[in-house]
Amino acid sequence: MTLRHALDDPPLRPLPAQVADLLLRLDASPRLAAHLRAVHDVAAQLTGWLTVHYPALVVDCDAVLFGAATHDIGKTVYMAELSGPGSGHEPAGQQLLLDAGIDPYLARFAATHASWQSPGIECEDLLVSLADKIWKAKRVVDLEQLVVDRLAAASGQEPWQAFVNLDDHLDGIAADADQRLAFQNSYPITAG
Repeated sequence: MTLRHALDDPPLRPLPAQVADLLLRLDASPRLAAHLRAVHDVAAQLTGWLTVHYPALVVDCDAVLFGAATHDIGKTVYMAELSGPGSGHEPAGQQLLLDAGIDPYLARFAATHASWQSPGIECEDLLVSLADKIWKAKRVVDLEQLVVDRLAAASGQEPWQAFVNLDDHLDGIAADADQRLAFQNSYPITAG
């Protein structure tokens, strides 16, 4: 089964079992599962780095990982958005997660991953958004600046130093973007 391969094949970290089970129940696109694994893998790299280098920054790493693993789950409903533009998957994904019994605190990432400039966005939302960009080496200055501001505020570093540190780490993650893109694109949009 192609979806099962997308969920299990190395080299990326596996998704949380609860998420993998949900994707199987939804008969999700193999490419969507591969994409979610790529973003989840990057989120794990980001949160791991933050834990070591910015321990004063209060972040719910488990929530970030769950958010990265489910951020595009609404594309099981809005299949056209797997290969084209659209934002219908965002509220649909949040509702799908809520309907599956997922806590609203975690379900929100499906709706917030593309709206990092909205009021009330938490650091966890910013990190899910950042992982969703940097996995393919896309740099978004305003998003990264919001993260830099959080890093500087939590650590007491000058903003320029927090920027340099984050920039170096993101460059390292971006260096592997071709492998992640190849992994994702090796799976079809539809299983049939």
